[in-house]
Amino acid sequence: MNTPEDFNSSHEGATFPTTIEVPDEGPFAGLSPLLGLTLAFVTWAASVLLLFLPQLFALPYIITHYRGQNPTVEVLLADKTVIVILVAGILPAHLITLAIAWAVVTRFGKIAIKNALRWSWDNRVGLAKSVLLGVSLFAASWLIVLAFGGKETELERIINSSRTAALLIAFMAVATAPLVEEIIYRGILFPAWERLTGSVTAVVIVTLMFAIPHIPQYWPNFAVIFSIMILSAALTIVRARTGRLLPCYVIHLVFNGVQAVLILADPFLRGLGHSPEPTTAPAILHSVLGFF
Repeated sequence: MNTPEDFNSSHEGATFPTTIEVPDEGPFAGLSPLLGLTLAFVTWAASVLLLFLPQLFALPYIITHYRGQNPTVEVLLADKTVIVILVAGILPAHLITLAIAWAVVTRFGKIAIKNALRWSWDNRVGLAKSVLLGVSLFAASWLIVLAFGGKETELERIINSSRTAALLIAFMAVATAPLVEEIIYRGILFPAWERLTGSVTAVVIVTLMFAIPHIPQYWPNFAVIFSIMILSAALTIVRARTGRLLPCYVIHLVFNGVQAVLILADPFLRGLGHSPEPTTAPAILHSVLGFF
């Protein structure tokens, strides 16, 4: 019979994983569908509320620069320094959102995040198809905006306010926004709704929830809002059909990446005399949202 001493001796030097490796278990496996949806909704609400964080970063500048004044929103939005502070403040908001999502998805490190988010490829949609879908969705959005036009949006005014603001938006459009949004919407919200309502209803709900924070920013440009709805629907359908999040992330990254390249190249295109109108190109960059 093995004694406790024998057991300890035979396992000396052994290492035990601190993360549970359970393939494709989803972020809320083992929880009731209602509890999983509650956690998902709270996470989504926190991500939306955090988009107001940049306003706090701008307060010290506003208080000191406009001391004794009562600046209107129009005055503040015409101040390039305020705009840059607000845009830069999106980065810490994204990082905090990722930290919250990690805690929810992994249950503070008890579950492997790759498995919980289903961060892998599917045979039906691999890297090549994901890149192609991203480019195709961008082209479709571009054509919709060109065909129907619309009034200048808030994001367009920000991009056109200064080169610094435009570069910051281009950076976050590829560095953090696709990752944050895919984890929140297709990685957390979709599986929670799917367990409760089924995949078809979940696709509709998540598509609409994705649009909610974007609508105030792009109102009343219905062409841009419609383009965002198409992108969200396509990404969520890919998530539902493949059961994987990685293809959604790559599609989203490519979509944003094309626009980021256009923002970076804008001064050179203008110099060549071939730049698109400012009211068309930036309008479909949707990823940095709702920070006013």
